[in-house]
Amino acid sequence: MAGSLGWGHRLRYLARRARAIDTANLRHLAGLIAASSGRPRALITLDMLWAAVRHETAFQDYFDWDFHLLTRRERETFMTHPKSNHLALRLNAPEHRATFADKSRFNVRFAPYLGREWIDLRSCSDDELDAFLARHDRVIAKIADSLGGDGIAAYSSSAISDIPAFRADRLAQRQVLLEQFLTQHPRMSLLNPSSVNTLRIVTYLDDRSEVHTLARVLKMGNGGDVDNFSDGGMYTMLDDDGVAHHPAFDGAGRVFREHPLSGTSIVGFAVPNWGAVQSLVDELAREVPQIRYVGWDIAITPDGAAVIEGNYNTGVFQLKPGATGVREGLLPVYRAAIGF
Repeated sequence: MAGSLGWGHRLRYLARRARAIDTANLRHLAGLIAASSGRPRALITLDMLWAAVRHETAFQDYFDWDFHLLTRRERETFMTHPKSNHLALRLNAPEHRATFADKSRFNVRFAPYLGREWIDLRSCSDDELDAFLARHDRVIAKIADSLGGDGIAAYSSSAISDIPAFRADRLAQRQVLLEQFLTQHPRMSLLNPSSVNTLRIVTYLDDRSEVHTLARVLKMGNGGDVDNFSDGGMYTMLDDDGVAHHPAFDGAGRVFREHPLSGTSIVGFAVPNWGAVQSLVDELAREVPQIRYVGWDIAITPDGAAVIEGNYNTGVFQLKPGATGVREGLLPVYRAAIGF
């Protein structure tokens, strides 16, 4: 049992929020909700502040999960990012978090599960970099400690003619990692071919070494190099068999039953190689048992599944009530598994 996420945690969180409140974002999101709902922005703003106190709801949470449409009891079923942060701090040992926070460390620790080659631009030679680019038509540059897809960029190897200059440019942008662009399953490419469209699987490893799956998420890009929600991507939830039954939505609140670029139906989409995903996640969740609460980003390959990264302070994903009619969040699922 993880213990209670009590008022002590809540008050400390609220004190930090009060000191760092983003009033511009609050006004922006309240304005969007007011415009779509016809309700006064002042009332929406007050309710957003009240929800932050009563339900530990971040402003984006309130917007994403249509809290303005929900009753008090319905709101109480939703997991929120502040609650998730409490769990991450409680369940994940500080001395092991760097393995997940630094992508280079993660790649070393989880090498058998990556399904792709990578190279560290801080330590490789020009000859090694040249050989790496010769082996891979397309590569991805990453900042080792970035979040939400920040600093990720794709490059065509054939367009790189000056190896030292390319390395210098990447290092100047703090893009110290270069990875083989993962070949995803052709069915996953049907959603959005410009990015690897991944899954976020949130797991909890309990005291009996049982792995609980708390959330299954299908993420899609929308024309960019990455599928992150914070970078123009969208997501929907999956059932126990890896099937999406509801539309996806993006950070602007736009709802999509079909992908806007590919026309592929999101509703009814079945993730291929689902059995391989489940087996992989079960292994991953046991690899560092001191980190018990993780959001895994999983790519579906033609041959199975591969891990992109593990997030020890995972984001929260739930269905959007206004788009789906589902007015219950995942907090009961989290509580049943973790016991808080």
